[in-house]
Amino acid sequence: MKKLCLLILCTFSLKTLAQQTDTVFLKKILESHPELFQGILNHPMHNEVQLLYTQIDRDKHNLPHFTSYSYRLNPKRYFYPASTVKLPTLIFALEKIHELHIKGLTKESVMLTDSSFRGQTRVTKDTSAKNSLPSIANYCKKILLVSDNDAYNRLYEFVGREEINQKLQKYGFKGSRILGRLAVGDGDDRARHTNPIRFYNGDKLIYTKPEQVDNNDYPVDVENLLQGKGYIDRNGNLVMKSFDFTDKNVYPLNDQQALLKRLLFPEAFPKSERFNLTHEDYKFIYKYMNMYPTESEKPTYHRPEYFPAYCKFLFYGGDSSAVNPDIRIFNKIGDSYGYDIDNAYIVNFKTKTEFILSAVIQSNEDGIYNDDKYEYATVCLPFMKNIAKVLYQYELKRPRKYFGDLHKYKQN
Repeated sequence: MKKLCLLILCTFSLKTLAQQTDTVFLKKILESHPELFQGILNHPMHNEVQLLYTQIDRDKHNLPHFTSYSYRLNPKRYFYPASTVKLPTLIFALEKIHELHIKGLTKESVMLTDSSFRGQTRVTKDTSAKNSLPSIANYCKKILLVSDNDAYNRLYEFVGREEINQKLQKYGFKGSRILGRLAVGDGDDRARHTNPIRFYNGDKLIYTKPEQVDNNDYPVDVENLLQGKGYIDRNGNLVMKSFDFTDKNVYPLNDQQALLKRLLFPEAFPKSERFNLTHEDYKFIYKYMNMYPTESEKPTYHRPEYFPAYCKFLFYGGDSSAVNPDIRIFNKIGDSYGYDIDNAYIVNFKTKTEFILSAVIQSNEDGIYNDDKYEYATVCLPFMKNIAKVLYQYELKRPRKYFGDLHKYKQN
């Protein structure tokens, strides 16, 4: 009996050890390139950098196996997730279409949004769509192509705050919460109320989603919610006290990468843990997730405001002239309050090099929030570009027993 208990304990210990993430590798990578990263390493708080890098090794059946490495990864260390919350909301919107079981309801159905509560807005047209009418599909495209705020807000209203947070818990993203719309001052009880919406196929009304109210709160155990020494309030006044993130969205880096893995590699998860998406849903997401805005016909995006790597922070760093024809990036970025975040699957279809990198960095040297003085261009984006390129060069040389069949991602 004692031998059996010892065996079980040893097995448990080995399993626990195997699940721990290496914290040394990335630190050595950063330290080996002082010309690129010394400023970050010397910064008192390392610019709030967190990294999660995952190697992908395929077996003979093309199944991916993951090995992860982290730097300063801390799910309890708060950072503002900005637009990265749009990706789970988009997934849940596509799921909801199937789960409603409404005959004729698809992501292409015309979606007319009404208003029923203070601060809500109505939407009956979308000139960016081929038919100039709003739909789940076109909102998804705009989120994946250019991280459109209004498109996210409409999907948030369709899914509803309560269902979004129930889904986060269902899929194991225990440290996350999504509490409101973006860029519309949705910080009070308005976020709890979501609009009534009508769906049509042609002139035929096929579904009406009633207005909803979510009275639940979603507490999370995080630190670093009070930041800086001051902020500009809604009236343009400087308030000399810390900026409070207590009532804002929470989406830690480990949850972000876990969602990306589940989305891009569903075959690596048991069927019970996969998203409720069809084969066509996956194809649709993959297509627009890696497409450059300038490649899209409808919606249409033109230079100079938009450029190929417009929403590709990792590897390109916001460079308006940079494009590598062999590389595609399946990702979701966010930037706000001095934080730049990117959660990306980076793949070279020519060399069949593939890896996942999730990163966050902040620069707010004056310690004042809402003053539009953040060092995105000089600190954040160069770091995003450099860390991805250094790891990409490492991946090019890393030996692999099997190279993946990546045809399901290559659509453009």
